[in-house]
Amino acid sequence: MLLEANGSSAAGATAGGSLQSICYERGSLRLLDQQRKLPLETVYLDVKDSTDGWTAIRDMVVRGAPAIAIAAALSLAVEVCNHDFNGTSEDASSLLIKKLEYLVSSRPTAVNLSDAVEKLRSLVLKTVETATEAKTVFQAYIDAAETMLIDDVASNKAIGFHGAKHLRSNLEGLEKISVLTHCNTGSLATAGYGTALGVIRALQSEGFLEKAFCTETRPFNQGSRLTAFELVHDQIPATLIADSAVAALMKAGHVNAVIVGADRIAANGDTANKIGTYNVAIAAFHHGIQFYVAAPITSIDLSISSGEQIVIEERSAKELLHSDGGRGKQVAASGISVWNPAFDVTPARLITAIITEKGVIIKKASDEAFDIKGFIETAK
Repeated sequence: MLLEANGSSAAGATAGGSLQSICYERGSLRLLDQQRKLPLETVYLDVKDSTDGWTAIRDMVVRGAPAIAIAAALSLAVEVCNHDFNGTSEDASSLLIKKLEYLVSSRPTAVNLSDAVEKLRSLVLKTVETATEAKTVFQAYIDAAETMLIDDVASNKAIGFHGAKHLRSNLEGLEKISVLTHCNTGSLATAGYGTALGVIRALQSEGFLEKAFCTETRPFNQGSRLTAFELVHDQIPATLIADSAVAALMKAGHVNAVIVGADRIAANGDTANKIGTYNVAIAAFHHGIQFYVAAPITSIDLSISSGEQIVIEERSAKELLHSDGGRGKQVAASGISVWNPAFDVTPARLITAIITEKGVIIKKASDEAFDIKGFIETAK
Protein backbone atom coordinates (compact mmCIF):
# COMPACT_ATOMS: atom_id res chain seq x y z
CA MET A 1 0.00 0.00 0.00
CA LEU A 2 1.34 3.42 -0.97
CA LEU A 3 1.01 6.08 1.71
CA GLU A 4 1.95 9.59 0.65
CA ALA A 5 1.18 13.19 1.35
CA ASN A 6 -1.39 13.43 -1.41
CA GLY A 7 -1.97 9.76 -2.22
CA SER A 8 -0.33 10.09 -5.62
CA SER A 9 2.64 8.40 -7.23
CA ALA A 10 6.03 8.76 -5.61
CA ALA A 11 7.57 9.46 -8.99
CA GLY A 12 8.37 13.09 -8.35
CA ALA A 13 7.80 16.28 -6.43
CA THR A 14 5.02 17.38 -8.76
CA ALA A 15 3.32 14.03 -9.21
CA GLY A 16 -0.43 14.33 -9.30
CA GLY A 17 -0.16 18.12 -9.47
CA SER A 18 0.91 18.47 -5.83
CA LEU A 19 4.34 18.99 -4.33
CA GLN A 20 5.61 16.26 -2.05
CA SER A 21 8.47 16.40 0.42
CA ILE A 22 7.82 12.89 1.78
CA CYS A 23 7.37 9.84 -0.42
CA TYR A 24 6.61 6.71 1.55
CA GLU A 25 5.47 3.16 1.07
CA ARG A 26 5.95 0.45 3.62
CA GLY A 27 9.64 -0.36 3.87
CA SER A 28 10.73 2.61 1.74
CA LEU A 29 11.13 6.33 2.43
CA ARG A 30 12.39 9.08 0.15
CA LEU A 31 12.78 12.71 1.19
CA LEU A 32 12.96 15.65 -1.17
CA ASP A 33 16.32 17.40 -0.76
CA GLN A 34 15.02 20.90 -0.05
CA GLN A 35 18.07 22.66 1.27
CA ARG A 36 20.67 21.69 -1.31
CA LYS A 37 18.78 21.24 -4.59
CA LEU A 38 15.50 23.16 -4.78
CA PRO A 39 14.32 25.14 -6.61
CA LEU A 40 16.55 24.28 -9.57
CA GLU A 41 16.68 20.50 -9.12
CA THR A 42 14.22 17.93 -7.81
CA VAL A 43 16.22 15.24 -6.04
CA TYR A 44 14.99 12.63 -3.57
CA LEU A 45 17.23 10.95 -1.01
CA ASP A 46 16.65 7.39 0.14
CA VAL A 47 16.26 7.07 3.90
CA LYS A 48 16.94 3.53 5.05
CA ASP A 49 17.05 3.87 8.83
CA SER A 50 16.84 6.22 11.81
CA THR A 51 20.45 7.33 11.33
CA ASP A 52 19.63 8.51 7.81
CA GLY A 53 16.51 10.18 9.21
CA TRP A 54 18.47 11.98 11.94
CA THR A 55 21.01 13.25 9.41
CA ALA A 56 18.32 14.41 6.96
CA ILE A 57 16.60 16.38 9.71
CA ARG A 58 19.78 17.86 11.14
CA ASP A 59 21.07 18.86 7.68
CA MET A 60 17.62 20.29 6.87
CA VAL A 61 17.11 18.04 3.87
CA VAL A 62 13.64 17.84 5.39
CA ARG A 63 12.41 20.82 7.42
CA GLY A 64 9.24 22.29 8.78
CA ALA A 65 8.03 21.13 12.20
CA PRO A 66 5.27 18.75 11.00
CA ALA A 67 7.43 17.20 8.28
CA ILE A 68 10.32 16.71 10.69
CA ALA A 69 8.16 14.69 13.07
CA ILE A 70 6.74 12.52 10.30
CA ALA A 71 10.11 11.95 8.62
CA ALA A 72 11.63 10.89 11.93
CA ALA A 73 8.81 8.46 12.69
CA LEU A 74 8.84 6.96 9.21
CA SER A 75 12.63 6.59 9.09
CA LEU A 76 12.42 4.30 12.10
CA ALA A 77 9.39 2.51 10.64
CA VAL A 78 11.45 1.71 7.51
CA GLU A 79 14.33 0.50 9.66
CA VAL A 80 12.29 -1.96 11.72
CA CYS A 81 10.25 -3.06 8.71
CA ASN A 82 13.44 -4.21 6.99
CA HIS A 83 15.21 -5.37 10.16
CA ASP A 84 15.90 -9.09 10.66
CA PHE A 85 15.24 -9.11 14.40
CA ASN A 86 15.63 -12.13 16.66
CA GLY A 87 14.92 -10.62 20.07
CA THR A 88 11.90 -10.68 22.37
CA SER A 89 9.03 -8.20 22.44
CA GLU A 90 10.78 -6.42 25.31
CA ASP A 91 13.94 -6.20 23.22
CA ALA A 92 11.92 -4.70 20.37
CA SER A 93 10.40 -2.14 22.73
CA SER A 94 13.82 -1.15 24.09
CA LEU A 95 15.20 -0.78 20.57
CA LEU A 96 12.36 1.48 19.45
CA ILE A 97 12.52 3.69 22.53
CA LYS A 98 16.28 4.08 22.24
CA LYS A 99 15.99 5.03 18.56
CA LEU A 100 13.16 7.50 19.28
CA GLU A 101 15.24 9.24 21.94
CA TYR A 102 18.05 9.51 19.41
CA LEU A 103 15.79 11.00 16.75
CA VAL A 104 14.37 13.71 19.01
CA SER A 105 17.90 15.10 19.47
CA SER A 106 18.10 16.10 15.80
CA ARG A 107 16.01 19.31 16.14
CA PRO A 108 15.15 20.21 19.77
CA THR A 109 13.19 23.40 18.99
CA ALA A 110 10.49 21.64 16.92
CA VAL A 111 7.96 20.49 19.52
CA ASN A 112 6.08 18.38 16.94
CA LEU A 113 9.05 16.02 16.95
CA SER A 114 9.18 15.58 20.71
CA ASP A 115 5.39 15.29 20.84
CA ALA A 116 5.39 12.56 18.19
CA VAL A 117 8.21 10.71 19.93
CA GLU A 118 6.37 10.76 23.26
CA LYS A 119 3.15 9.46 21.68
CA LEU A 120 5.00 6.70 19.84
CA ARG A 121 6.94 5.82 22.98
CA SER A 122 3.69 5.48 24.95
CA LEU A 123 2.23 3.29 22.21
CA VAL A 124 5.25 1.01 22.25
CA LEU A 125 5.16 0.65 26.04
CA LYS A 126 1.44 -0.13 25.97
CA THR A 127 1.82 -2.66 23.16
CA VAL A 128 4.65 -4.56 24.84
CA GLU A 129 2.48 -5.19 27.91
CA THR A 130 0.49 -7.81 25.99
CA ALA A 131 2.72 -8.62 23.00
CA THR A 132 4.38 -12.03 22.92
CA GLU A 133 6.44 -11.42 19.78
CA ALA A 134 8.73 -8.63 18.62
CA LYS A 135 6.92 -8.36 15.30
CA THR A 136 3.72 -7.35 17.11
CA VAL A 137 5.50 -4.40 18.71
CA PHE A 138 7.13 -3.40 15.42
CA GLN A 139 3.84 -3.65 13.53
CA ALA A 140 2.03 -1.45 16.04
CA TYR A 141 4.77 1.14 15.68
CA ILE A 142 4.72 1.05 11.88
CA ASP A 143 0.93 1.43 11.78
CA ALA A 144 1.09 4.43 14.12
CA ALA A 145 3.83 6.14 12.10
CA GLU A 146 1.88 5.68 8.87
CA THR A 147 -1.25 7.11 10.49
CA MET A 148 0.69 10.26 11.37
CA LEU A 149 1.39 10.82 7.68
CA ILE A 150 -2.26 10.53 6.71
CA ASP A 151 -3.56 12.61 9.61
CA ASP A 152 -1.20 15.51 8.92
CA VAL A 153 -2.76 16.30 5.54
CA ALA A 154 -6.27 16.28 7.02
CA SER A 155 -5.06 18.53 9.84
CA ASN A 156 -3.49 21.00 7.41
CA LYS A 157 -6.63 21.26 5.30
CA ALA A 158 -8.65 21.93 8.45
CA ILE A 159 -6.21 24.72 9.38
CA GLY A 160 -6.68 26.19 5.91
CA PHE A 161 -10.46 26.05 6.21
CA HIS A 162 -10.61 27.66 9.66
CA GLY A 163 -8.03 30.29 8.73
CA ALA A 164 -9.73 31.36 5.52
CA LYS A 165 -13.13 31.50 7.22
CA HIS A 166 -11.78 33.59 10.08
CA LEU A 167 -9.99 36.06 7.82
CA ARG A 168 -13.03 36.54 5.63
CA SER A 169 -15.16 37.39 8.67
CA ASN A 170 -12.53 39.63 10.28
CA LEU A 171 -11.54 41.57 7.18
CA GLU A 172 -15.03 42.60 6.13
CA GLY A 173 -15.43 45.19 3.45
CA LEU A 174 -12.61 43.81 1.35
CA GLU A 175 -13.37 41.85 -1.79
CA LYS A 176 -9.89 40.36 -1.78
CA ILE A 177 -6.90 40.53 0.54
CA SER A 178 -3.13 40.43 0.24
CA VAL A 179 -1.26 38.27 2.73
CA LEU A 180 2.40 38.27 3.76
CA THR A 181 4.11 35.08 4.92
CA HIS A 182 7.60 34.33 6.22
CA CYS A 183 9.74 31.21 5.80
CA ASN A 184 8.10 28.09 4.28
CA THR A 185 4.99 26.46 5.69
CA GLY A 186 3.54 24.62 2.71
CA SER A 187 3.59 21.13 1.25
CA LEU A 188 7.36 21.09 1.56
CA ALA A 189 7.19 21.70 5.33
CA THR A 190 4.41 19.19 6.05
CA ALA A 191 3.00 15.95 4.72
CA GLY A 192 0.98 18.04 2.28
CA TYR A 193 -1.02 21.29 1.78
CA GLY A 194 0.66 23.25 4.56
CA THR A 195 -0.19 25.35 7.61
CA ALA A 196 0.20 29.10 7.01
CA LEU A 197 0.59 28.47 3.28
CA GLY A 198 -2.40 26.14 3.58
CA VAL A 199 -4.48 29.13 4.71
CA ILE A 200 -3.22 31.07 1.68
CA ARG A 201 -4.15 28.11 -0.55
CA ALA A 202 -7.64 28.06 0.96
CA LEU A 203 -8.04 31.82 0.44
CA GLN A 204 -7.00 31.40 -3.19
CA SER A 205 -9.43 28.53 -3.78
CA GLU A 206 -12.26 30.65 -2.34
CA GLY A 207 -11.38 33.60 -4.57
CA PHE A 208 -10.56 35.85 -1.60
CA LEU A 209 -6.82 36.18 -2.22
CA GLU A 210 -5.50 39.17 -4.14
CA LYS A 211 -1.82 38.34 -3.74
CA ALA A 212 0.64 36.52 -1.52
CA PHE A 213 3.87 38.21 -0.51
CA CYS A 214 6.74 35.98 0.61
CA THR A 215 9.95 37.09 2.25
CA GLU A 216 13.29 35.70 1.12
CA THR A 217 13.80 34.53 4.73
CA ARG A 218 17.50 34.96 5.38
CA PRO A 219 19.97 33.48 5.87
CA PHE A 220 18.98 30.19 4.26
CA ASN A 221 16.42 31.68 1.85
CA GLN A 222 13.62 29.25 2.59
CA GLY A 223 11.15 31.84 1.36
CA SER A 224 12.76 32.61 -1.99
CA ARG A 225 13.77 29.01 -2.67
CA LEU A 226 10.83 27.06 -1.27
CA THR A 227 7.77 29.24 -0.68
CA ALA A 228 8.22 31.04 -3.99
CA PHE A 229 8.65 27.63 -5.65
CA GLU A 230 5.34 26.41 -4.20
CA LEU A 231 3.45 29.59 -5.05
CA VAL A 232 4.64 29.54 -8.66
CA HIS A 233 3.87 25.82 -8.91
CA ASP A 234 0.31 26.36 -7.69
CA GLN A 235 -0.13 29.45 -9.89
CA ILE A 236 -0.95 31.65 -6.89
CA PRO A 237 -0.35 35.35 -7.62
CA ALA A 238 2.71 36.17 -5.55
CA THR A 239 5.58 38.59 -5.09
CA LEU A 240 8.93 37.96 -3.43
CA ILE A 241 10.40 40.68 -1.22
CA ALA A 242 13.61 41.12 0.77
CA ASP A 243 13.26 40.57 4.52
CA SER A 244 14.25 44.19 5.06
CA ALA A 245 11.39 45.42 2.84
CA VAL A 246 8.56 44.20 5.10
CA ALA A 247 7.95 47.46 6.96
CA ALA A 248 8.06 49.53 3.76
CA LEU A 249 5.57 47.17 2.09
CA MET A 250 3.19 47.54 5.03
CA LYS A 251 3.56 51.33 5.13
CA ALA A 252 2.65 51.42 1.43
CA GLY A 253 -0.63 49.69 2.29
CA HIS A 254 -0.03 46.51 0.31
CA VAL A 255 -0.59 44.01 3.14
CA ASN A 256 -3.88 43.20 4.88
CA ALA A 257 -2.73 40.32 7.06
CA VAL A 258 0.33 38.28 8.01
CA ILE A 259 0.23 34.49 8.42
CA VAL A 260 3.23 32.51 9.66
CA GLY A 261 3.83 29.02 10.98
CA ALA A 262 5.34 27.83 14.27
CA ASP A 263 7.94 25.37 15.49
CA ARG A 264 6.79 25.66 19.10
CA ILE A 265 4.01 27.58 20.87
CA ALA A 266 4.24 28.10 24.62
CA ALA A 267 1.23 27.83 26.94
CA ASN A 268 0.74 31.62 26.87
CA GLY A 269 0.90 31.83 23.06
CA ASP A 270 4.51 33.01 22.69
CA THR A 271 5.65 31.48 19.40
CA ALA A 272 9.01 30.28 18.14
CA ASN A 273 9.36 30.44 14.38
CA LYS A 274 12.07 31.00 11.77
CA ILE A 275 14.39 33.88 12.60
CA GLY A 276 12.92 37.16 11.36
CA THR A 277 9.34 36.38 12.37
CA TYR A 278 9.61 38.67 15.40
CA ASN A 279 10.68 41.53 13.11
CA VAL A 280 7.62 40.96 10.92
CA ALA A 281 5.33 40.87 13.96
CA ILE A 282 6.66 44.18 15.28
CA ALA A 283 6.19 45.81 11.88
CA ALA A 284 2.64 44.44 11.62
CA PHE A 285 1.76 45.68 15.12
CA HIS A 286 3.10 49.16 14.33
CA HIS A 287 1.03 49.36 11.13
CA GLY A 288 -2.15 47.92 12.65
CA ILE A 289 -2.04 44.75 10.54
CA GLN A 290 -3.45 41.48 11.85
CA PHE A 291 -0.75 38.90 12.59
CA TYR A 292 -1.73 35.21 12.63
CA VAL A 293 0.10 32.03 13.58
CA ALA A 294 -1.11 28.85 11.83
CA ALA A 295 -0.05 25.53 13.35
CA PRO A 296 -1.41 22.16 14.43
CA ILE A 297 -2.22 21.49 18.08
CA THR A 298 0.94 19.35 18.21
CA SER A 299 3.00 22.55 17.92
CA ILE A 300 1.64 23.72 21.27
CA ASP A 301 3.77 22.89 24.29
CA LEU A 302 1.74 23.35 27.47
CA SER A 303 4.72 22.25 29.57
CA ILE A 304 6.38 25.63 29.11
CA SER A 305 4.67 28.77 30.37
CA SER A 306 6.30 31.26 28.01
CA GLY A 307 8.71 31.68 25.14
CA GLU A 308 11.51 32.39 27.60
CA GLN A 309 11.77 28.62 28.11
CA ILE A 310 12.07 27.71 24.43
CA VAL A 311 15.48 26.40 23.41
CA ILE A 312 16.73 28.30 20.36
CA GLU A 313 19.11 26.42 18.08
CA GLU A 314 22.02 28.19 16.44
CA ARG A 315 23.02 27.44 12.87
CA SER A 316 26.48 27.29 11.29
CA ALA A 317 28.33 30.58 10.89
CA LYS A 318 29.06 29.58 7.29
CA GLU A 319 25.44 30.30 6.36
CA LEU A 320 26.17 34.00 6.87
CA LEU A 321 29.81 34.04 5.85
CA HIS A 322 29.29 32.31 2.50
CA SER A 323 26.73 32.51 -0.29
CA ASP A 324 24.32 29.69 -1.14
CA GLY A 325 23.54 28.89 2.47
CA GLY A 326 27.19 28.36 3.36
CA ARG A 327 28.09 26.28 0.35
CA GLY A 328 29.19 29.05 -1.99
CA LYS A 329 31.96 31.63 -2.05
CA GLN A 330 32.86 33.75 0.95
CA VAL A 331 30.95 37.04 1.06
CA ALA A 332 31.78 38.36 4.54
CA ALA A 333 35.03 39.73 5.90
CA SER A 334 37.42 37.14 7.28
CA GLY A 335 37.66 37.19 11.06
CA ILE A 336 34.17 38.60 11.70
CA SER A 337 32.24 36.82 14.47
CA VAL A 338 28.74 35.47 13.71
CA TRP A 339 25.50 35.04 15.65
CA ASN A 340 23.09 32.89 13.63
CA PRO A 341 20.02 31.74 15.64
CA ALA A 342 17.65 29.52 13.68
CA PHE A 343 14.51 30.90 15.37
CA ASP A 344 13.19 33.84 17.34
CA VAL A 345 10.21 34.14 19.67
CA THR A 346 7.21 36.37 18.95
CA PRO A 347 5.39 37.38 22.16
CA ALA A 348 1.70 36.55 22.38
CA ARG A 349 0.75 40.22 22.71
CA LEU A 350 1.78 40.77 19.07
CA ILE A 351 -0.31 37.85 17.78
CA THR A 352 -3.91 38.44 16.72
CA ALA A 353 -4.97 34.78 16.83
CA ILE A 354 -3.64 31.24 16.49
CA ILE A 355 -5.19 29.10 13.75
CA THR A 356 -5.35 25.35 14.45
CA GLU A 357 -7.11 22.32 12.99
CA LYS A 358 -9.60 22.56 15.88
CA GLY A 359 -10.47 26.17 15.22
CA VAL A 360 -9.05 29.65 15.89
CA ILE A 361 -7.72 30.63 19.32
CA ILE A 362 -8.84 34.20 19.88
CA LYS A 363 -9.61 34.40 23.58
CA LYS A 364 -6.84 35.69 25.78
CA ALA A 365 -6.51 35.02 29.49
CA SER A 366 -5.02 38.53 29.75
CA ASP A 367 -3.76 41.26 27.44
CA GLU A 368 -0.46 39.42 27.21
CA ALA A 369 -1.46 35.74 27.01
CA PHE A 370 -3.81 33.38 25.16
CA ASP A 371 -6.01 30.92 27.03
CA ILE A 372 -4.63 28.00 25.04
CA LYS A 373 -5.22 25.35 27.69
CA GLY A 374 -8.88 26.33 27.93
CA PHE A 375 -9.23 26.19 24.15
CA ILE A 376 -7.71 22.73 23.91
CA GLU A 377 -9.89 21.38 26.71
CA THR A 378 -13.01 22.79 25.02
CA ALA A 379 -11.93 21.57 21.58
CA LYS A 380 -11.73 17.96 22.80
